[in-house]
Amino acid sequence: MLTTAWPFLVGTLIGWFAARGAHRPAAVVPTGLVVWLSTEIVGMFLRTLTGQGTAWSFVLVSLVVLGVFLVGYRLVLAGVARVRRR
Repeated sequence: MLTTAWPFLVGTLIGWFAARGAHRPAAVVPTGLVVWLSTEIVGMFLRTLTGQGTAWSFVLVSLVVLGVFLVGYRLVLAGVARVRRR
């Protein structure tokens, strides 16, 4: 499991620092989008460098799953905050 996860974890950290995620951790834009795309791009780049597979099906599935996990919950939080403000 760690063999598959480590490239994406590195990508997540890079995206987190690039987006300055600590300032607005629940923000969809820019934090969520930057972290999501960084996780995918850096993760796939590192997988390629280390000889791990990057089949198109894996790329598409990881893009969708990471989007749901890294952006989806932020959208839910934004929706809940919007409802509470009413």
